Amino acid sequence: MRRRTKGLGLWIYTFIALAFLLIPIVYTFVFSFNDSGKLNIAWQGFTLEKWATVCTVQGLCEAFGNSILVGLTSTVLATALGTLIAIALVRYRFKARSAISLLLFLPMATPEVVLGAGLAAQFLTVGVEKGLGTIILAHTMFCISFVVVTVKARVASLDPALEEAGRDLYGSPGQVFWRITFPLLVPGIAAAALLSFALSFDDFIITNFNSGAVDTFPKFIYIAAARGIPAQVNVIASAVFLLAIVLVVVAQVSRAARAKRSSAS
Repeated sequence: MRRRTKGLGLWIYTFIALAFLLIPIVYTFVFSFNDSGKLNIAWQGFTLEKWATVCTVQGLCEAFGNSILVGLTSTVLATALGTLIAIALVRYRFKARSAISLLLFLPMATPEVVLGAGLAAQFLTVGVEKGLGTIILAHTMFCISFVVVTVKARVASLDPALEEAGRDLYGSPGQVFWRITFPLLVPGIAAAALLSFALSFDDFIITNFNSGAVDTFPKFIYIAAARGIPAQVNVIASAVFLLAIVLVVVAQVSRAARAKRSSAS
């Protein structure tokens, strides 16, 4: 009886947790088909018009494109720099190594409003005009710390014997890195890149301080909330969510297929 009670309590808790997480997503997806006017709050009826007229809302697609551009650019820069920093911190001994490791955690621990205001003041002092460039620089600086932490854990877990075997087979340092070290680091680098893109695409506070007149998708939603968020915003959010689900399913299926082939061989 006690085991049944615990099992039932676990099922109830799991259902409540999933409902808490999924209800906002379901709401966003359902109301992307709402035949609404200016305010997309009450259900008015089913329609596919919003999916066919996404870019009819002034500035929406431009803001979404800016978010994609900023996210991809800052992800590439942050992933490349963060990976190099992570390898250096794990594999090499140099002065101020501990201090650098500590400083890399500061952007993660600093409130975004403080970080965004500080970067905005710095750009103002230097005389840099705010726009896409300043957003990319701000997001790159913010995401580097997350990349370093993620890749650093992967580098620390590598078996040095594999690289030693490559050197014993007369492989040059470049060959050992690209044929042994880098392939082993790819899962950590990919995870860091995905995390970096998600943080950049979703960021509003740092962007708002350093964007000037340029709109991104989160900034567009914040400004539109004052006059009513159009249903087309739900369309883009639903499309992004569905794309993420597809990518996860494809990755899991590919991983299962590779594992099956490896076990068969």
